Amino acid sequence: MAGGMRIWAAAMLMASASPLAAETVYVHAGSIVDVDAGRVLKDQRIRIDDGRIVEVAAWAAPPAGATVVDWSTRQVLPGLIDMHTHIADFGQTSNVAEPLMRSPQEITLVGVDNARKTLHAGFTSVHDVGCFRGLTDVALRNAINAGVIEGPRMNVVGAYITVPGGGGEVTGFAPDVQIPADMRIGVVTGPEDAKLKVRYLFQHGVDSIKLIATGAVLALGTEPGRLELTPEEIKAAVDEAAQNGGYVTAHAHGADGIRAAINAGVRSIEHASLIDDAGIALAKQKGVWLVMDVYNGDYIEEMGRKEGWPADYLRKNRETTDVQRAQFAKAVKAGVKIAYGTDSGVYPHGFNGRQFAYMVRNGMTPMQAIQAATTSAAHLLRWEKDVGSIAVGRYGDLVAVDGDATQDVRLLENVAGVIKGGVVVK
Repeated sequence: MAGGMRIWAAAMLMASASPLAAETVYVHAGSIVDVDAGRVLKDQRIRIDDGRIVEVAAWAAPPAGATVVDWSTRQVLPGLIDMHTHIADFGQTSNVAEPLMRSPQEITLVGVDNARKTLHAGFTSVHDVGCFRGLTDVALRNAINAGVIEGPRMNVVGAYITVPGGGGEVTGFAPDVQIPADMRIGVVTGPEDAKLKVRYLFQHGVDSIKLIATGAVLALGTEPGRLELTPEEIKAAVDEAAQNGGYVTAHAHGADGIRAAINAGVRSIEHASLIDDAGIALAKQKGVWLVMDVYNGDYIEEMGRKEGWPADYLRKNRETTDVQRAQFAKAVKAGVKIAYGTDSGVYPHGFNGRQFAYMVRNGMTPMQAIQAATTSAAHLLRWEKDVGSIAVGRYGDLVAVDGDATQDVRLLENVAGVIKGGVVVK
């Protein structure tokens, strides 16, 4: 069944552009950002056939009657990629019981709105790394790929692989409160159980696996620096994911959990808030990606205080935010592979572009920050043949800004235009 589900999902990704994409579309770009070469090219023509780019060249007038998107006064970039989203879930609130107050049907409808907002913000692809209602993200991805609803291309994980009461659980209730079964399909109690739960998720159509290796900031009863999954459980999950043609990313704030996850063979580390110098060196040595949400801490502090989020959340956020940013700067300087990921869903969907300025403020050049959200993210996803750059063979996923984003990345906070698969969506 796993093979059949994955083949079907891949086929739906190939068909995910609207039937309108079957026509030939020319885009007149005032300039394009060539993220592969790290340069800007002036006055370019991009031709898209059947949803994919077939030509990138100096501007020349297309045949009479051709469909032309006139972005001749704008800069055009590849569709952006957010490697840490939670689209298929309800947003963060002060109420720890919030996940229990939303039915699966309501969460699905909320996810439809979140997907639209994300796409219109210029993020045409995402790694959606977990939802409390298990496999809701799979259904959302499939609906987008079938053209039923509007949204980004999604790589989904189905559920959190976590220990009982860990950072991927709904916590903070009386002991006798019964949590619905679909909120616990990734809870594991040993290496063999981890293997079986990962296999189950692939059998039900996920693309990759998300482990909660350490405690979390926004979960009561857990501490970010504490290792939760054992090295053996992490390794069992990594091995089973590989058997199913997938890979594993690990939520890991604490230094011990980060090193354990890297040594077990994960492809990327999410948050990496308390990574130490040894962890940075190990990530560089092993070629493991870091996905560090360096914007998120400010939003949590501002809105958490305003809305009365649990004091424990705010304490842990303060203990991790500044350290994470300092270590992000060290990782950039060390040449560790870094991809753009924001933890959208903690903050409102559609604000994804706000992190670019934080990455630049903490050590990246504007071009490096743009590359983190395009070509680098595409390689982490293993989608580099389909997305991540304006190049022949890639999907016609483009965003436009009024100005030069390589000089002012804040332009990406409110993009002027979006095309997905050759279809103008904004």
